Amino acid sequence: MLPGFATSQGTARYVNRFPDLREAQHFRQPLHVPGVEQLRLSSIGLGTYLGEADDATDHSYIEAIATALRRGINVLDTAINYRNQQSERNVGAALQQSINSGEVDRDEIVVCTKAGYLSFDGNVPADPRAYFVSEYIDSGIIDPRQLAGGMHCMAPAYLKNQIERSRSNLGLETIDVFYIHNPETQLAGISREVFHQRLKEAFGVLEDQVKSGNIRFYGVATWSAFRVPENAPDYISLTYIEQLARSVGGADHHLRFIQLPFSLATPEAYGLNNQRIGEEKRSVLSTAGSLGIAVAGSATLSQARLTRDLPNFVSGILGMKNSAGNAIQFARSTAGLTTSLIGMGRKEHVIANLEPARFPPTPAEEWNKLFMEQVGS
Repeated sequence: MLPGFATSQGTARYVNRFPDLREAQHFRQPLHVPGVEQLRLSSIGLGTYLGEADDATDHSYIEAIATALRRGINVLDTAINYRNQQSERNVGAALQQSINSGEVDRDEIVVCTKAGYLSFDGNVPADPRAYFVSEYIDSGIIDPRQLAGGMHCMAPAYLKNQIERSRSNLGLETIDVFYIHNPETQLAGISREVFHQRLKEAFGVLEDQVKSGNIRFYGVATWSAFRVPENAPDYISLTYIEQLARSVGGADHHLRFIQLPFSLATPEAYGLNNQRIGEEKRSVLSTAGSLGIAVAGSATLSQARLTRDLPNFVSGILGMKNSAGNAIQFARSTAGLTTSLIGMGRKEHVIANLEPARFPPTPAEEWNKLFMEQVGS
């Protein structure tokens, strides 16, 4: 497996190979925490969620990822359940290929993955239930009482197992960022007290995984948890879970990343004050910044729904040549958002979606006009 992990020196070296993108503020340095590695992350990251688990899609993803690394994207996002583990393997293959060709070094690239959902391996088996029972229950990896909804688990033994599988799939000794995938899924079936205890135990094992060198940082990748009001059943307090991490890892804990949807269609991370620091209510983006946690935005194009027919005023403010470009520019211009993730399974998508990175972020005063107009519309 490839040794090493993303470093401040490595990511700075990567940035310096793209002076035009650097001048356009395509690269960000989000972790302003004493003693924490000051990584530089691209404002656009490559996601690997969609697509069939077949050879043609594998080839296309490997080509797209290699193109992204070559053209200025150094954040790769995947999950063990994406395309039945094939997406992780494609990320690993493309990264190995790019390193072997001398185009990148391991310490320049931030590789992120997730676990929580039960995952098939390659093809879907004829009897999925029998597969999961044999693979996880009978083997003792999962106690059935730790399963939520029959398909989600964040028990320590399970997370350790998934990290080992992900490291193998990716071909990496160390995963840069490991997320618990949609932990709020569990709140549909357990009390909040039990949920917090499970999270605390998960953070404990993830701190151990950092010490072992298997991961570098960890966090939570969510769908709804940070975008809903405080009284919603699936709400998560970022301040509270940071305190959980602090209780097991001390002030130098490694909960340094979160992920949530952010786009023109889902702007809550900026516009909804559903978090608290003391008695002050803030947005997730503001809260994360105060806690030293970087935020990645997923579903930047809302699964292609934002690639067409945006109102004219959007283009008038953001200035890109098409709807997709304007949606990307909106997200990457958001104060407090480090990286906007876009699913890109073809090299043509990479080339097109990087176009906004050639331009500086839209100034805050102009961006705010757009935000207020689209929220009110």
